[in-house]
Amino acid sequence: MNLKLSSSGLKNASIAVTGSKSESNRLLILQALYPNLTITNVSNSDDTKVLQKALQQNQGIVDIHHAGTAMRFLTAYYALKANTDVTLTGSKRMKERPMSILVDALKKLGAQITYKTNDGFPPLLIKGITPEKTSVSLNANVSSQYISALMLVAASLNSGLDIQLKGRVTSVPYINMTLSLLNRVGIRGTFKNNSITIPPCQSIADQIVVVESDWSSASYYYSLVALSKNAEISLTSYRQESLQGDSALKEIYTAFGVETLFSDNTLLLKKTSHKLQKHVEFDLSNTPDIAQTIAVTCLGLGISCKLTGLHTLKIKETDRLTALKTELYKLGGITIITNDTLELKATPSVNRNAEIDTYNDHRMAMAFAPLALKTDLTINDAGVVSKSYPTFWEDMNSVGITTFNAEKGH
Repeated sequence: MNLKLSSSGLKNASIAVTGSKSESNRLLILQALYPNLTITNVSNSDDTKVLQKALQQNQGIVDIHHAGTAMRFLTAYYALKANTDVTLTGSKRMKERPMSILVDALKKLGAQITYKTNDGFPPLLIKGITPEKTSVSLNANVSSQYISALMLVAASLNSGLDIQLKGRVTSVPYINMTLSLLNRVGIRGTFKNNSITIPPCQSIADQIVVVESDWSSASYYYSLVALSKNAEISLTSYRQESLQGDSALKEIYTAFGVETLFSDNTLLLKKTSHKLQKHVEFDLSNTPDIAQTIAVTCLGLGISCKLTGLHTLKIKETDRLTALKTELYKLGGITIITNDTLELKATPSVNRNAEIDTYNDHRMAMAFAPLALKTDLTINDAGVVSKSYPTFWEDMNSVGITTFNAEKGH
């Protein structure tokens, strides 16, 4: 499905954003280990649905398609769960995403994992074991999901687990999110000086946990308000003291004239008469998932930016840095990228009628959508948004972004 986008202006609206995929997926692993845990406001994303289905299996082929979080979390879950015998596989792109750091760490604990095709990459043949070792070390500078995967299963092990991290830790807020969720359900743990310690916990109290709505999804509304003249959009359900690293949007988007107000569990985004800077710089090492949105916002506002801390973007659903450079160029944006930085030059106007390719990456589709406030454009393979936000295009229509099927021409 290719969608043409246009807009005559942003409407004030209230949007109910689906539960956080990051929180939902962590809590689903915990629920599988502690079945008396009840979860509400679970994400309706494809990734979360795939994980829910996979957790009902412990034998045979488990295909998680494009779901990178599910691949990492399930590898640890299956490897350290006795009587499991699965082949964990995914899409063509998933088979190109590295797994050796996590697999090596699990093997140090005694895990039986075999690469079925290419060393270091899925598909993985996993035979679950009950580990006897109580500590493991791994490099910490690639993806925090490897670390979170170990943390989530640690308390279910007979002796718990000590995790030693080597090097600079990437995406610390996501590790803190995992630790906070463990604490919330009654599992103790500490994270100090590159060392994570989680003692054993064989049972937890009966409880209900409400998933906060997704801050990564909120980023597209921040971009819309930034690119608007004077719009207001309210989003539910959000906490002022959030576990999600992407809540840094509150501070980041002040540079683009967006004010964030809280009322109960509602987030109100308002455009202010803020005088824009000509150039902005952000270190996004803790919030890489909002890099695409920020780059597109800068393009639409005609300002230059330098974004750093982006090394994990190379191993996402696509190589997001290269994809951003290619698609921004179609709109007139000139970028310089390295392995972990993106610099965008100021662009006085945005090219019209560009066709944006999405590379099987939900965030490419959603990040570029707000530019419909500045120019007509087409989003190719627009259905990819279902990976994290299935109702995205319906919600875009409700705020004034008109969409119609490009193939049918109406």
